[in-house]
Amino acid sequence: MLLQVGGKRSALGLLAIRRVWSMSRSAHTASQTLEYKPIKKVMVANRGEIAIRVFRACTELGIRTVAVYSEQDTGQMHRQKADEAYLIGKGLPPVAAYLHIPDIIKVAKENDVDAIHPGYGFLSERADFAQACVDAGVRFIGPTPDVVRKMGDKVEARAIATSAGVPVVPGTDAPISSLQEAQEFSNSYGFPIIFKAAYGGGGRGMRVVREYEELEENYQRACSEALAAFGNGALFVEKFIEKPRHIEVQILGDKYGNVIHLYERDCSIQRRHQKVVEIAPATQLDPHLRDRLTADSVNLARQHWPFSKPYENAGTVEFLVDKHGKHYFIEVNSRLQVEHTVTEEITDVDLVHAQLRVCEGRSLPELGLKQDKIRINGYAIQCRVTTEDPARGFQPDTGRLEVFRSGEGMGIRLDSASAFQGAVISPHYDSLLVKVIASGKDLPAASAKMSRALAEFRVRGVKTNIPFLQNVLSNNQFLNGTVDTQFIDENQDLFNLKPVQNRAQKLLHYLGHVMVNGPTTPIPVKAKPSPIDPVIPLVPLGEPPVGFRDVLLREGPDGFAKAVRAHQGLLLMDTTFRDAHQSLLATRVRTHDLKRIAPFVAHSFSNLFSVENWGGATFDVAMRFLCECPWKRLQELRALMPNVPFQMLLRGANAVGYTNYPDNAVFKFCEVAKENGMDIFRVFDSLNYLPNMLMGMEAAGAAGGVVEAAISYTGDVSDPTRQKYSLDYYLKLADELVKAGTHILCIKDMAGLLKPDSGHLLVSALRDCFPDVPIHVHTHDTAGAGVAAMLACAEAGADIVDVAVDSMAGMTSQPSMGAIVACTKGTKLNTGISLEKVFDYSEYWEVTRGLYAPFDCTATMKSGNADVYENEIPGGQYTNLHFQAHSMGLGNKFKEVKKAYAEANKLLGDLIKVTPSSKIVGDLAQFMVQNSLTRAEVEERADELSFPLSVVEFLQGHIGIPHGGFPEPFRSKVELERGKTLHIKALALGDLNKAGQREVFFELNGQLRSVLVKDTVAMKEMHFHPKALKDVRGQIGAPMPGKVVEVKVKQGQKVEKGQPLCVLSAMKMEMVVNSPLSGTVAKIYVTADSTLEGDDLILEITE
Repeated sequence: MLLQVGGKRSALGLLAIRRVWSMSRSAHTASQTLEYKPIKKVMVANRGEIAIRVFRACTELGIRTVAVYSEQDTGQMHRQKADEAYLIGKGLPPVAAYLHIPDIIKVAKENDVDAIHPGYGFLSERADFAQACVDAGVRFIGPTPDVVRKMGDKVEARAIATSAGVPVVPGTDAPISSLQEAQEFSNSYGFPIIFKAAYGGGGRGMRVVREYEELEENYQRACSEALAAFGNGALFVEKFIEKPRHIEVQILGDKYGNVIHLYERDCSIQRRHQKVVEIAPATQLDPHLRDRLTADSVNLARQHWPFSKPYENAGTVEFLVDKHGKHYFIEVNSRLQVEHTVTEEITDVDLVHAQLRVCEGRSLPELGLKQDKIRINGYAIQCRVTTEDPARGFQPDTGRLEVFRSGEGMGIRLDSASAFQGAVISPHYDSLLVKVIASGKDLPAASAKMSRALAEFRVRGVKTNIPFLQNVLSNNQFLNGTVDTQFIDENQDLFNLKPVQNRAQKLLHYLGHVMVNGPTTPIPVKAKPSPIDPVIPLVPLGEPPVGFRDVLLREGPDGFAKAVRAHQGLLLMDTTFRDAHQSLLATRVRTHDLKRIAPFVAHSFSNLFSVENWGGATFDVAMRFLCECPWKRLQELRALMPNVPFQMLLRGANAVGYTNYPDNAVFKFCEVAKENGMDIFRVFDSLNYLPNMLMGMEAAGAAGGVVEAAISYTGDVSDPTRQKYSLDYYLKLADELVKAGTHILCIKDMAGLLKPDSGHLLVSALRDCFPDVPIHVHTHDTAGAGVAAMLACAEAGADIVDVAVDSMAGMTSQPSMGAIVACTKGTKLNTGISLEKVFDYSEYWEVTRGLYAPFDCTATMKSGNADVYENEIPGGQYTNLHFQAHSMGLGNKFKEVKKAYAEANKLLGDLIKVTPSSKIVGDLAQFMVQNSLTRAEVEERADELSFPLSVVEFLQGHIGIPHGGFPEPFRSKVELERGKTLHIKALALGDLNKAGQREVFFELNGQLRSVLVKDTVAMKEMHFHPKALKDVRGQIGAPMPGKVVEVKVKQGQKVEKGQPLCVLSAMKMEMVVNSPLSGTVAKIYVTADSTLEGDDLILEITE
């Protein structure tokens, strides 16, 4: 070999370098001299995170990298991390591609690869692959082919261990070739026994057998798994040691016979014989036992040296340690381990760097790796985050990562490959998503860092084992004692998994579904708008008569209030323009239909106190559904009705919204509303929370409007058993409002609970206390007693009551205008309104109402109901809940919804129920019905349920403090999360894919997100494998995504309960699907090699 320097060959420099190398190795190479051959290009014959781990090490050392990939891995990240990437195994199954030695060697030779790193799994322990590399003139980064063969053959490795004086577990001397040999072994040593793959590890091909009846099935499964994973189904059998610790020692050797250990790792936390959590060093390990384990490992690697090839490169010697502290050799993994990371963290030795340098010909002493220099520094934990569902026996999950956000920070290392948003997790390979490694000065410190990091993870689209890992890390036995391989099986509380809330992604899926497929709650009626146009009553020419607005404009709010109080007779406010159609027609009436009748009202009802036509739900519906401008509505109606005062509903600090707004926004809103024609501001708060009301009153007053402070009414002041909202409560509240300067005092009975006696009692008391303040009463006629209640209030001294024109009155709307006018005619309460004009007005609205037939509450609700006195549902909400129940197919359960509303109200402490507090009670009620929860169950499980956001925000105090305080202990149990606001923007809708899905793109909190949504219309024209119906007893579905390995029954065959039906394989693990019942196989829907998704129909059985 000639060393080229600066483009010229220097023989003198070469001789000098060789002399130095020879002298440096002479002390430890048994007089053997080998040349240093730098590596320029490395191929990794593997995939995923281990490929990326090696690529990173190569890049750090200035070595060019080459990736190989299967047809199924074209989108994998390891392709992108390498300098070059080449397809292998074209046309082969996913795993077989990475086992195809000729293709791998061909790519290596064609692209001037110096060395191949096998990673772990696949070909990493195949001696024929190591030999193929050597034969092709490509270095194998690992032990020599002979050592790989000896250590890869579990039986031969046992023999070497025995000759080295290392204790071994009783087992077969050679791989078994038949079930009969396994039976003979079990007869000699008894159960339990364990099958192990002779040519691979990682839990593949490993099965524990505890009874003779399980022997045949487990032998077949172990053999099949080993064949699929390692290309060789050979097995050997050992006596199974109960509850051992699984301790392994990391070793490292060079070409010159130097072998060191880098201490041990505890890999006892396993499931299905696969490691889940690894720790270095092992906790509470006797120092003498540590010395024996490490010494045996080094001696084993040195066995037969220098008479044969030395153990070169990295390796792991694995042991079982029983409860008496005795250790038994299991195997040698002559490769890098998945868990090598924790050893690197506690020793500060880069094992991959060392592998590459050793392969180049460097000795361990040259690399500074001497046994006396290796020290343990702190503790490290590795958690394997996998796409498996612990709640379903760790079944692998597949799909697309819709969201991936990792935990990072000081003391955290992440090794991953497919962990990114948009990555597709296939059933073809291992379920490992990311390795999380935490380091700390001791085990508690490392555990705390790991727990924090896992809590930061957000993985959506597939299930993961993160909740399970979090339970392991908080387990006292894990933190304070030692664990064995039965730790998971014996700690079933590890499976008490905290549910993942996944709020944002659920919301995106819902929005995406609506964007692709339309609303999920179609209108439950087939009613069509009426084809008849309403006839507008005759309107006199000229200006309308003088009305109360002229008084307001002339004398101002104070003079207006005095004029109202001095008026003889009963004044009416007409709600037809707002609250009536909000209650009956979902606020859907257009400005067009309001404008057509407005001139008639101005001419015919000039003596109305006011027309309510704005505020409340007007803004929400006008902009979201009618595509109208609510400000333009106000301006146009003002021009058509100049003489009648306009009244609006102002929700205190909420204005016309559903959340608290800044004070300056509310003040400005009132100012602009007044400028555009609003006169009277009915100010209320859903909880009668005085600070919120005072702010709204101040804003309305500052704008120059008439302030009508409204007391929201609930309960029954005439019932001495209901004292929370007593007469004294209402009088004290009214006193505060009068002191604050309200022009008019209002009783807002939004649920229609004010009975005639109660109304008379309350109004009489208010009139006695405040003789000079006008009193205005608002109610709903849900129970049918509205007219009687309003007449009773008028008799007691009320100045104004609310009504709706007859054809828009009754049920959940206001009492009938015509009824009040007729009943007061000729009395001291005479309204001065012409009954004939009311009839004309009603006729217009009767026909107009037909235009909104699809939204009319009478489509599902035929009458009011006196049960409102029990459930206390506000009128508008009663209509909405009834409509929603029918939309969701729960029309027959509306009684349950109403009962749940009453129970929800009690849970929340008996609230005053008006928007938005009524919505909070309604949300909780629907939550209870949807989840079949009773009041007692909600109280008991309050600390674990995911309540509607409105309920949580109420308990946080977002809308104020309820009278009597928040309900306890309910409030203390509910998890109150502050600052959780989602900002979502819909961006685009993708094309239809082969699976019948469309990708919907959003921006969520400034980040791009997308979800895949099934197009239900398109899927009707596409062919898909049928799904098993869960409510059909004989339909057997796939318990997990995967491929069918074997169908074990035939059509027409009789089967018994528990009998194997077929075998599925996913992520190189096999699962037997057993029959859940006895019967006859009616039809089989799959064949061997069929690829299935979860719940795909496998077969049908008839009993």
